[in-house]
Amino acid sequence: MRILITGGAGFIGSHVVDASLAAGHEVGVVDDLSTGTRENLDPRASFWQVDIRSTDLDAILTNFRPDVINHHAAQMSVTASARDPRRDADINILGTLNLLEASVRHGVRRVVFASTGGAIYGDQDSVPTAETVFPKPVSPYGVAKLAVERYLYAYQAMHGLRAIALRYSNVYGPRQNPHGEAGVVAIFSRGILEGRELTVNGDGAQTRDYVSVEDVVRANMLALECREPSAESRVDPQATHVDSQSRDPRIMSHEPSAIRNERQAGGPPLVLNIGTGRETSVNDLVRLFREVAGKDVSCRHGSARPGEQRRSVLDCALAKRFLGWEATTDLRTGLARTFQWFRSRYRGP
Repeated sequence: MRILITGGAGFIGSHVVDASLAAGHEVGVVDDLSTGTRENLDPRASFWQVDIRSTDLDAILTNFRPDVINHHAAQMSVTASARDPRRDADINILGTLNLLEASVRHGVRRVVFASTGGAIYGDQDSVPTAETVFPKPVSPYGVAKLAVERYLYAYQAMHGLRAIALRYSNVYGPRQNPHGEAGVVAIFSRGILEGRELTVNGDGAQTRDYVSVEDVVRANMLALECREPSAESRVDPQATHVDSQSRDPRIMSHEPSAIRNERQAGGPPLVLNIGTGRETSVNDLVRLFREVAGKDVSCRHGSARPGEQRRSVLDCALAKRFLGWEATTDLRTGLARTFQWFRSRYRGP
């Protein structure tokens, strides 16, 4: 299979590149290197340093002729999206539309899209959170990711471009950037190695669903060959649903038409949560780091971030049902591997 991976020089994308090459696929990478690095790239992959908004995508698809596009390129910062929502939309929405248009023109048969769980769901009463709850994104980043999922639905209906959106929980692992706002595991790893006091926002009781990059990559590989379920057996995450606490008849009335539309169009794109289904507080994460680092780690509590989610954990039953996937890496083991990776590359402050 010929696979084009956008954002393939970045944290998650580069691991998908490695796994795709190991599986015997021909791999191309599109990355503007704004956050990714050449160091992450396997030289066996073809590489184009190109922004996904560029018209150069047409020439790349003409020459490479991919069967599948794995789309990880994105503006990833929630804070940056709030500071400059136009730029976030330009990259994450319009850049993706540029990619989808090129995909249709050049006969790409499937798109695997790296989406997000927490930023799309927002605060929910239903925890662990399933794909069928009503989305409540509170950042431009979350809105953009949800918008792309809707565009995938439209392009599948209009052009037959098959699509799977994988809604990640909090991914961690080797190659994660310790300098940005995202990736508390990477930030803590570097802080410990530099002997700095760790800063926990608020009381540290806020929880997240930490999933290892190895498990996320395995989901991406399974998504390459996932067979489309029948309309009768599929749960439609794109329909307008609500969690169990809501009984708004205006929302619930959308469900029958969603089922009818699904049968007419051959089914919406699959939208699948990719996480562990286990929530871990930041305080517990610090305690685990003390164990894997083998040292006392000092920690202070700073101000809480305005609007930060208190609980975020994903229900991944659909991924098990449709992909045969579930996370297998326990958090302590994954943290130990990740910390060792950072330690092996640490060159001092």
